[in-house]
Amino acid sequence: MPRLDERFAGQVIIVTGAAGGIGSAIARRAAAEGAHVVAADRSDGLTDTMKEILGPAAPEWLAVSGNLASAEAAQRLADAAAQQFGRIDVLVNNAGGGIIRPFLSHDEATMRETVDRNLWTVVYASRAVMPVLTGQRRGRIVNVGADSVRNGLFEHAMYNAAKGGVHGLTTGLARELAPYSVTVNTVAPTAIETPFVLSRPPEAVDRFEKNLALIPMGRFGKVEEVASAVLYLASEEAGFITGQVISVNGGSTML
Repeated sequence: MPRLDERFAGQVIIVTGAAGGIGSAIARRAAAEGAHVVAADRSDGLTDTMKEILGPAAPEWLAVSGNLASAEAAQRLADAAAQQFGRIDVLVNNAGGGIIRPFLSHDEATMRETVDRNLWTVVYASRAVMPVLTGQRRGRIVNVGADSVRNGLFEHAMYNAAKGGVHGLTTGLARELAPYSVTVNTVAPTAIETPFVLSRPPEAVDRFEKNLALIPMGRFGKVEEVASAVLYLASEEAGFITGQVISVNGGSTML
């Protein structure tokens, strides 16, 4: 078994939403374990941001900007990764972000934005990398879902509709891709200490308190704890795990 700092040596790991709180933790740890990270995000200045996140000791990496809620952007990402490194080993579908509000407070634009961010990004990125993974007859797709799909978290109905689609896509793709030795799983976090959560915006404090009350361990999760679960599922050790939704949630849902 390889040392932890060599677990992904030579592998190519695409991380979507790589500039965000959870995404940056996944990308940083993947690089620390030897991976060539392909960082995708729609944020401005992505290359400079990833330089700070990955640091000077990271293996060769690539930043690809674009909105993955379009098939064209997702295909550009997959093509750039394959052209630069000649292979794709892991896709981490982390891009997302909720517009969290009561269901009737949504309008057409916010509903579509929520589904675009959280479901279409996963659909298009997965479709774009699948020919490479099936051609190699090995690979991993790890999605970032949401524990709120299971516990009906306060003001999360529209967000859950999108993330629930990710959970459903996971099982369908897992069965379809199993003959190619490609596994598909989802990590479903509860509330996590991202920069947004740590900033404690006044309009979200009440929601945070209600969410915290559902967690038996009495705290929000850390981005590193989500990254650890994602990279385990991306590793060789998880080769017989597929079609699963694994919660990182402090006990807010069980079984």
